[in-house]
Amino acid sequence: MLTEVHVPDDVSAAVSLIASGATVLGGGTSVMPRLNDHASPPTELVSLRRMGLANVGLAGSTVTIGAATTLSQVEHDARLEILNPVVRSIASVPVRSLATVGGNLFARRPHGDLAVALVALNARVAFVGEEGTGELPAEEFVAADRPPALVTTVVFELPGPGAFKYVKAARRRFNSASIVTVAATVTESDGVVSEARVALGGIGDRVVRAYAVEEALAGRRLTDSTIQAAAQAGLGELAPADDAYASAWYRTRVFPVHLRRALLGR
Repeated sequence: MLTEVHVPDDVSAAVSLIASGATVLGGGTSVMPRLNDHASPPTELVSLRRMGLANVGLAGSTVTIGAATTLSQVEHDARLEILNPVVRSIASVPVRSLATVGGNLFARRPHGDLAVALVALNARVAFVGEEGTGELPAEEFVAADRPPALVTTVVFELPGPGAFKYVKAARRRFNSASIVTVAATVTESDGVVSEARVALGGIGDRVVRAYAVEEALAGRRLTDSTIQAAAQAGLGELAPADDAYASAWYRTRVFPVHLRRALLGR
């Protein structure tokens, strides 16, 4: 039951409210359906609307995105060209106009495709809590059991041309949750993989950093056989579930196909 909505205009006031038990309200695309569709205890919300956290900055190759920045803002920002197609694969136009970058970090699987991309981009998440400010790699942030805190920014370095790769498999082209999402940042030297960060969505209850896949790719050329071997190495990192979009068996079955499509573009 919704009891009150607070609209503070500074971070300290919001943090105090969150520490007392209030729930953060960014765009409301995840929070409000749960409040509307299920019986819930008395709930106070803290809106981020006046917090000044809806912005995008680019200094050299360093990108800083405010937590309250909407997915629509990211979608239409030419400076974030690598993320434009990621965001367009998420939900619908009306939802993207409300949903926020910070909120996507908390999205329940098989949603949260932007978080998958941020893990692959080695992004860092800054937050503020009662004990002060903190920062975690995105992969640790989405996996951790965190104390109540307010996410303020997400920061990452733009990769070199062609290094970032992304594929989302879904039942429909638009407005559908993930069956398998693959995001990767791959650096090559003379055609050989020198470094790879691979993140997966839709195949577990949280974003998966695919370390076994990365290790299998390192020092090798991106070929069909190399990627097939990497996919086989990565099967042990998957923990898919059955849901309305796909079965666990199907997700496991098609994972190698979508890893290849992400890394080779075919």
